[in-house]
Amino acid sequence: MDGAPGGQTTGPAAPDEAADPAPYGPEAASLRLLRRLVTTLTVVMIASILAVVALLVIRMPSPGDLLSVPVPPVLDLPEGAVPTAFTRGRTWFAVVTEDERILVFGADGTLRREVRLRDDGG
Repeated sequence: MDGAPGGQTTGPAAPDEAADPAPYGPEAASLRLLRRLVTTLTVVMIASILAVVALLVIRMPSPGDLLSVPVPPVLDLPEGAVPTAFTRGRTWFAVVTEDERILVFGADGTLRREVRLRDDGG
């Protein structure tokens, strides 16, 4: 039995990588390019995520902006009007009622306009 002392055999001799750099030369250049491309893509993606987060933080309205029209503590709705929805604009707010009307109020709580969504005739 050939091999190591004690009867153990070793596998084929490993090639000496330092002695023959030619097989790894051209591949190393393409791997270097690939590594640079992946690193650049990673940096661009991180910068993009940071930019999106920064824009979201900058463009989000603050809670004070949402309350630009103060709602009066009491609204005088017409007789029989049961509110189902509420919305607001910059200088007005509106109440939608069960009988399919939109009541538009000014910032001071006075009724500006009433819009009927359905004809009573049919």
